[in-house]
Amino acid sequence: MTVFDTFRERGFFQQATHPEELQTAASAGRLCAYIGFDPTASSLHVGHLIPLMGLAHLQRAGHRIIALMGGGTAMIGDPSGKTEIRKMLSVAQLDENIQGLKPQMERFFDFSGDSLLLNNAEWLRTLNYIDFLRDIGRHFSVNRMLSFETYKARLEHGLSFLEFNYQLLQAYDFLELNRRHDCVLQMGGDDQWANIISGVDLIRRVEQKPAFGWTYPLLTTASGKKMGKTEKGAVWLDPGRTSPYEYYQYWVNSEDADVERFLALF
Repeated sequence: MTVFDTFRERGFFQQATHPEELQTAASAGRLCAYIGFDPTASSLHVGHLIPLMGLAHLQRAGHRIIALMGGGTAMIGDPSGKTEIRKMLSVAQLDENIQGLKPQMERFFDFSGDSLLLNNAEWLRTLNYIDFLRDIGRHFSVNRMLSFETYKARLEHGLSFLEFNYQLLQAYDFLELNRRHDCVLQMGGDDQWANIISGVDLIRRVEQKPAFGWTYPLLTTASGKKMGKTEKGAVWLDPGRTSPYEYYQYWVNSEDADVERFLALF
């Protein structure tokens, strides 16, 4: 039994690429996996708990993990699940947000060994655009990209060329982590499926090496409401933004139908 069997049992599974091959790789030895977090705010919120807990389970099972801060990708903004372009943040604001996220990450993960907390600004902010188009862009089909729900939905409301590049940059992140740290697995919420499989395909095509993707279900209540949202806004993991009392009350007031599922997840 591997940690991926545990994921399925506890509700951390929506879909995966090459699941049998991934199980074999996990049974054979230690894997390196990552999840990306774009620093669009100075704190994580309840909606981040499933990816945080999933990555923590992997580390506790003995695998190497990478928590990737999106200091580069957040300058563009992920169009997934959005009906309009995200607010553009300055480099200074993104860097400030990252400083707020780091101590929260350190509460979930142990970075004292070979697990890493990285920032994709390290390789994205200095990227040569012409080289990127020649080396990476040629592996992407616009027809295929437009078939993904992420872009199909946005085409009805207007999709900027800026946002259209996001999928390529996230795929490039996975390629860079594979080359630098032998990272073979990217995980994330199911709204990231198109971005994740693009990275998997890129590594398998360019490096001719195994790579895998795994998504978690998006966190909703039994009544269909998005988890982590209240009338007051997001439920933050920062006690300065959501008080411990408000955080406690949020969970105490969970619907009865959600309790068993939440206990398995959290």
